[in-house]
Amino acid sequence: MPSITIYTDGSALGNPGPGGYGVVLLSGPHRKELSRGFRLTTNNRMELTAVCVALEALRFEGSDVVIYSDSKYVVDAVTKGWVFGWLRKGFAGKKNPDLWMRFLRVYNRHHVRFVWVKGHADTVENNRCDQLAVAAANDRANWLEDTGYTPEQA
Repeated sequence: MPSITIYTDGSALGNPGPGGYGVVLLSGPHRKELSRGFRLTTNNRMELTAVCVALEALRFEGSDVVIYSDSKYVVDAVTKGWVFGWLRKGFAGKKNPDLWMRFLRVYNRHHVRFVWVKGHADTVENNRCDQLAVAAANDRANWLEDTGYTPEQA
């Protein structure tokens, strides 16, 4: 199975506000960048959406994946096992259950390890993801609706 390195970032211009995500996927000589903007969302939704989109883009199940993210929200929820407890409790009282369920569906198809990186630091690919996310958030002509966002999630 291929070994894949993924960098992700999400950004919201206001929280809530317009937002976007950026993803860089690396495997051997291959590189792919993904991004998308949304009219109204939150930073945490964009961080989690970036991870979901990245994992959904993988072509082979059972891939060994390392995800680098500057989101403590996402990294801690997975590495500390919180999301699995939330699942057992039906995500009662938790924000973004739609995205966490989306994440778990694709997460379980691969061997995924998360690594937290400091945002806006010297991690070149994480900085590229931030550029992609901010550009997408500012691209009004191509915004999508974040259909899972509700004002009480802000």
